Amino acid sequence: MKVSGFTIVRNAVKYDYPVVESITSALPLCDELIVSVGNSEDETLSLIQSIPSSKIKIVLSQWDDRLREGGKLLAAETNKAKQQISSDADWCFYLQADEILHERDQNSIRQAMAQYLEDKRVEGLLFNYRHFYGSYQYVADAYNWYRKEIRIVRNDPHIFSWGDAQGFRFKDDSGNVRKLRVKLIDASIYHYGWVKEPQAQQRKQESFHKMWHDDEWMQKNIAKAQEFDYSRIDSLQHFTDSHPAVMKDRITRFHWQFEFDTTKSKMKWKYRLRRWMENNIGWNMGEYRNYELI
Repeated sequence: MKVSGFTIVRNAVKYDYPVVESITSALPLCDELIVSVGNSEDETLSLIQSIPSSKIKIVLSQWDDRLREGGKLLAAETNKAKQQISSDADWCFYLQADEILHERDQNSIRQAMAQYLEDKRVEGLLFNYRHFYGSYQYVADAYNWYRKEIRIVRNDPHIFSWGDAQGFRFKDDSGNVRKLRVKLIDASIYHYGWVKEPQAQQRKQESFHKMWHDDEWMQKNIAKAQEFDYSRIDSLQHFTDSHPAVMKDRITRFHWQFEFDTTKSKMKWKYRLRRWMENNIGWNMGEYRNYELI
C-alpha cells in the first residue's frame, strides 16, 4: 500500500501557518508528500526546504489571484498539487496548512487505509474535526463549524477538490458530479487556523477573503483594524485533551491571552434547538454533509 500526501501553502510565515507541524504530523503515514508552494511574499519556500525529510517533494506554483469567487483558487491549487502524486499511489492524504494529526491516531488511520484498500466502494475516508479558536484552550462547538470532512481519497483522476477545497467530489466520464462515498474513521483533524495573535489573524482575514469576494465586498464587510476581534464568537468549550506532540513548541511560544466564559453561550436559537435534539434524541437536525456515508 502506497500513500501520497499533498498540501498547498503560500505566505506561511507572514500569516503564521503551522505548516511545518502539519507536514511533520503527516510524514509517518506517507511514502511521499507533495508540497505545492505558491508565489509568496516571505520565506515560505525556505521554511519548507528546512524540513528534514527525503519524502517531501516541493513543486512551485503561480497562484492566479484573479480567481476571487467562492474560494475557487484554493481548489484549483489543491488539484494541481494532487496531479503531482505518483501514479502508483493507492491513497492520497490531503492536509491544509493549518491542519494537524495527533500521533495517537496514526495506527487507526493506517489500519483504516489497509482495511478499505480492496473495497472499491469506499472512495474516501472521513475524519472528525476539532476547531480551535482564540487560544489552544478552546474549541468551537456551534453548528456553523463543520464537524467532519474527507481528508483521504483514492488516487483516482475522477476525484477532485471541490468548492473552496474543503472537500472532494467525483466526476464521471460524462461530466456528472456527485459526492464521494466514504467511511468514517476513528481519527481527528486538529484545525488551528483560528489560533493566532490578533495582529496576525487580522492580516490573514484581510488577505484570505480576497479569494471569495471582490473589492467592493471587502470594503463593506472586512473592518480595517490592527487586531482581529476574537470576542465575536458565539460558543466555545474548554479543551481538556492533549494536543499533537508536534505542536508543543508552538504552544509554548504562544503568549497572547484569550478568555471566554463558556457558560454564556451566544449560540443562535436554531443551533440551540439542534443541540437539544442531538443530546436528547440523537438526531443532528440539518447537519451539512459534504459526502455520502456508507
